[in-house]
Amino acid sequence: MLIDTPKRLHLGIIDPSGSLGRRFGSLGVGIEYGYLLRLEESDRPEIIAENDEDKKDIKDALERMDRRFETGFDYHIKVERRIERHIGLGSTTQLKLAVGFGIAKLKKIDAEIEEISKVLGRGKNSGASTYVFKHGGFVIDAGVRNGFPPLAFREEIPGDWAFLLIIPKLGRGLDEVEEKPIMSTVTSRSEIAEKISHRILLGLIPAIRERKIEDFGRFLSEIQILVGKHFENYQGGIFREDLEVLTDFLREKTFGFGQSSWGPTLYGLIYKKDYGNLKLQAEDWLKSYGISASVELGIPRNHGAKIFQQSESE
Repeated sequence: MLIDTPKRLHLGIIDPSGSLGRRFGSLGVGIEYGYLLRLEESDRPEIIAENDEDKKDIKDALERMDRRFETGFDYHIKVERRIERHIGLGSTTQLKLAVGFGIAKLKKIDAEIEEISKVLGRGKNSGASTYVFKHGGFVIDAGVRNGFPPLAFREEIPGDWAFLLIIPKLGRGLDEVEEKPIMSTVTSRSEIAEKISHRILLGLIPAIRERKIEDFGRFLSEIQILVGKHFENYQGGIFREDLEVLTDFLREKTFGFGQSSWGPTLYGLIYKKDYGNLKLQAEDWLKSYGISASVELGIPRNHGAKIFQQSESE
């Protein structure tokens, strides 16, 4: 079988210290072209992946699934398409869930994605990547209290919306090991969490329901700046210190902008039809500043991971 996953843009954490009773709470968006993983039962187990971190995470997922469901290790697994690691696009969760979800289907295990995600060690701080994997679209989780963060809201992204992605060739974002001491000790002011929550409830949600891109983008930018206040002591500013100058273009040219997770991926909300012109402008702007970066189209994905039955020869 082939498992096709989304990528995930992370739009922020609401309350990282739980000042209002629930910790974290996250927002995410699914976009196209995540992992494409071939997974088949085999009497000659093999993992084929060009990236060592991919191999390590596949092995970890196999071990965790076996400990919980006794699914064994007799699989041929090949990474056909991948997400670049630790640039803010949800690579770890999407890959591990692809393995776990695929094995569950092969072994006819009756388990929800949330349960599989928890088995795989996901969702400790954010459920956004898991719900993007399951549903696609725009998702909000309700934060961590006594278990896996529940899904609070999910809505399809209008088909004419898209994201302009700027991925500078700078240091990668923090991985889960590196972020653990931050996420376990970060403190946040309740008034910031309240402002974020207000803009979500009376800003983002009605804007996407009413398909108003200008309003959604404006509230998204405001939320990103507030989220940055939670983490400015850890990343050198509202946005990552080495990314600050890059936000100028997105602030001027898109409806709303932000930094996905720990970066370095930055995004701006646009109409899909405007991508070609904005890509040229962004590349000229980057060139004028001597910044090396890729500019890509983030196509919203309104469905979760998909499984296709397909033989090796096809």
